[in-house]
Amino acid sequence: MAKELTTRSENYSQWYLDLVNKADLAENSAVRGCMVIKPYGYAIWEKMQAQLDRMFKETGHSNAYFPLFIPKSFFSKEAAHVEGFAKECAIVTHYRLKNDPEGKGVVVDPEAKLEEELIIRPTSETIIWNTYRNWIQSHRDLPILINQWANVVRWEMRTRLFLRTAEFLWQEGHTAHATKEEAIEETLKIINLYAEFAEQYMALPVIQGVKSENERFAGAVETYCIESLMQDGKALQSGTSHFLGQNFAKAFDVTFANKEGTLDYVWATSWGVSTRLMGALVMAHSDDNGLVLPPRLAPIQVVIVPIYKKMEELARISEKVDELIPKLKAKGISVKYDDNDNKKPGWKFAEYELKGVPVRLAMGPRDLDNGTVELARRDTLTKETVSFEGIETVVEKLLEEIQESIYNKALNFRNENIRKADTWDEFKQILEEKGGFIAAHWDGTGETEQKIKEETKATIRCIPIEQEAEAGKCIYSGKPSSGRVLFAIAY
Repeated sequence: MAKELTTRSENYSQWYLDLVNKADLAENSAVRGCMVIKPYGYAIWEKMQAQLDRMFKETGHSNAYFPLFIPKSFFSKEAAHVEGFAKECAIVTHYRLKNDPEGKGVVVDPEAKLEEELIIRPTSETIIWNTYRNWIQSHRDLPILINQWANVVRWEMRTRLFLRTAEFLWQEGHTAHATKEEAIEETLKIINLYAEFAEQYMALPVIQGVKSENERFAGAVETYCIESLMQDGKALQSGTSHFLGQNFAKAFDVTFANKEGTLDYVWATSWGVSTRLMGALVMAHSDDNGLVLPPRLAPIQVVIVPIYKKMEELARISEKVDELIPKLKAKGISVKYDDNDNKKPGWKFAEYELKGVPVRLAMGPRDLDNGTVELARRDTLTKETVSFEGIETVVEKLLEEIQESIYNKALNFRNENIRKADTWDEFKQILEEKGGFIAAHWDGTGETEQKIKEETKATIRCIPIEQEAEAGKCIYSGKPSSGRVLFAIAY
């Protein structure tokens, strides 16, 4: 089955789409640009969601839910916000259909036009800050630390499963604070949390940075991000945390009585990650045989496949497996015993390899006689015969080893693909021949940034937080620069 995949070297984009489809992660729906997330894909997303949710709650956040529909007038209250999302908004204008009098199915009832059109949320700042106005009167009401798990709609013209779809799933945090310092602290806390999740659970090395003004979230004062590198040398923005200042509080007149008894506008943040992380997980680690999943996010961490010819042999193997499964589960390891007799072991091996199950155990009559089991690891495609006694401890250690190995492989790839460019010609050559991140000087102007994007399609992915100041000259304009920024072609 895995052989049906297009190879990465042949066509990386098609390889990705083949893998998402054949590994049963997702497929296109009847609605243009929207996807169906299949059970196996959703199981991975649920593990991501559960871990992130724990991390949010450990840092004092609570979940809530806000409406899908936003009055159109709300968007006009924050100019930069509406400008940033106007081209992607889906709008509800009517609330009823009726039978076509000419017998051509159903049509919109012209008498059912809404008094005010509704936007299907592309993000929820406006509806949430209109709500917060009713919740906040005093500094005693602050901070408000809210997250919601939701779907949003951004009417993308060019879509790709998980990476960019017209509708997608995400979480969006929205917090309110009494001081600027508290809001900035929150913004940084969350981008650190995202980085921890990406690296510790997704095995995805990321670079934390600040967005340029051109790439900043619409309506934000500052946008912090985590950027990752895919195997084809393109960058993927994997999470963002925005310091919104008092922009939305002023737009929706959200004030509070501070400790001195005077009125002030509330300080805000918002932050989010989405099912785009599923795309990152696929593209960062997988190979021409299928998915390679980090054990901490794999729905099935261990699969056990019996090898037998006679039902008596299966019964003996199953008896042994029945002893092992509780031991694995006691260690928090998710396990599947595939004793389905409709498929041959070879087919099962290929199927679980395609689906990225980290560890496979195979056991036949000879293993029973010898007290052994065949152990295969997905990341290296290696296998060995080991003692059945204590195999649960071996597997436990191996899963951690695989998690670390996958991360280190991605980290080495990322580090090998960060290159410095000091001239415009060098910049273009690296971009064309090698890709990856390019660390280069930039004069700090949006005009130069836009020209570089128009001529090369490369954008400033971030201004890295952890880097030393370095005087130089902009690769494009030759004007002074105080430090390098990271450019790349991005998804």
